[in-house]
Amino acid sequence: QLQASGGGLVQAGGSLRLSCAASGLTLSAYTMGWFRQAPGNEREFVAGITWAGVTTSYADSVKGRFTISRDNAKNTVYLQMNSLKPEDTAVYYCAADRKSAGIARVATTYNFWGQGTQVTVSS
Repeated sequence: QLQASGGGLVQAGGSLRLSCAASGLTLSAYTMGWFRQAPGNEREFVAGITWAGVTTSYADSVKGRFTISRDNAKNTVYLQMNSLKPEDTAVYYCAADRKSAGIARVATTYNFWGQGTQVTVSS
């Protein structure tokens, strides 16, 4: 019910915009998060946004480079990624949390997950 897209291969310093579109879910009822997982690593929190888009939260590693946003009318969440680094290479997942009042950084808190989109940053 969550479809992530927009990944690809980009050179270091470049940009990508990921999208997460929902079907069968009304995203305005959910806090949304983006996570990523590189080979051999655990899934880690990247960014989150509350249901109204008023509050956002970022991992220190992406703060100032990535921006999460949402368009509830389009039932879609975005992750704008600028100044990409090779260490940003991972599969990126969007996720929906229906219970938390704030933005959870623990993956197990989230109830629904997209299938992931690969982001590869070359040096």
